[in-house]
Amino acid sequence: MRRLLMLLLALTLAFGCALAEEDEELSILDVLNEVHPDVVEDTIVQPPTEEEIAEQEAASIYEPDGSVLITLSAAGDLRLGGELYEAELAKYAGDAAFVMRNIRETMMEDDLTIVNVDGATAESAAMLPLNGVEAVTLANDGTQAMDEAARQELRQALEDGGATCADAGEIAVREVKGLKIALLSYDCSTGYEKLWNRIPQDVAAAKTQYPVVIASFHWGSENSYMTDGDQVQMGRLAVDSGADLVLGHRSRRIQPIEFYNGAYICYSLGSFCYTAEEKPSDMSSFIFQLRLRLRDGVLTQEGFRILPIRISSRTDRNDFAPSLMDKVTAVDSILGILKENGRTLQYAVEQYPVAW
Repeated sequence: MRRLLMLLLALTLAFGCALAEEDEELSILDVLNEVHPDVVEDTIVQPPTEEEIAEQEAASIYEPDGSVLITLSAAGDLRLGGELYEAELAKYAGDAAFVMRNIRETMMEDDLTIVNVDGATAESAAMLPLNGVEAVTLANDGTQAMDEAARQELRQALEDGGATCADAGEIAVREVKGLKIALLSYDCSTGYEKLWNRIPQDVAAAKTQYPVVIASFHWGSENSYMTDGDQVQMGRLAVDSGADLVLGHRSRRIQPIEFYNGAYICYSLGSFCYTAEEKPSDMSSFIFQLRLRLRDGVLTQEGFRILPIRISSRTDRNDFAPSLMDKVTAVDSILGILKENGRTLQYAVEQYPVAW
């Protein structure tokens, strides 16, 4: 009997040791192999497919009512270069993005920002797409003064960063939330003679292909707050030909906005970033913003606003960093200038809202 008990005890200990060894070698695969395949498949979370990712991205562009809301921003002339710019650039260890430090967040919040690049090197402008500038116009006297190789390098740097470029004689297209927007750019600084017949043809041709057409003009007299007859006639001609928005720049000064035949004409957005002067006599400017809504295939305007800015973060000198104005008196001054100078325009807007 004692021998039998001893034998049973020995067998029990041996069996326990075997189980311990098996437990040590047990893996997750051993467990899963013993589970029904359907249970395993339901337990493991699979990464989303490309189709699922595309569907999620598409769904994110819609408002709660199923419409698509697009916010466009437009700023004036941007010129980067020269001794003053190089001296300021050195303070930031050669990081050209220093000019966007105070305005980048604003640019990133919209859906499309358009800036007129009025002369810049490829190295200085390459940072624009990374700081919220999705489209640039290049038909202007500043860019045309550059040699051909430098112009091509500038454009290549912008396009490599993802920006859409519009130069003279071409229709640039940018798709925003499924809406294709055509952008045309013209330099009127040397005269309008060749453009009176061309503008209607170009704009009308673009309008037959794209639902939104924006025409950008480098025009007007420098340092002038007032529009001239050619600007008014050309701007309205563009609208009558199908343009949904007209943007103007060159004067280095802000000029009024008209609402003509269902479209806004911004006669001058002033400067955005101008590195040619250390102490400009007027550093005030603004960014124009327009909202468009696409609902059931019908495109409507949802109003505009302006964002008053100063082309420098400092008041004593130009440090080339566009900044939103925060003083009520400064904002009121800009609004007063625009309203007063709009008195001579038949279709000038009556109010300049600074909020939606």
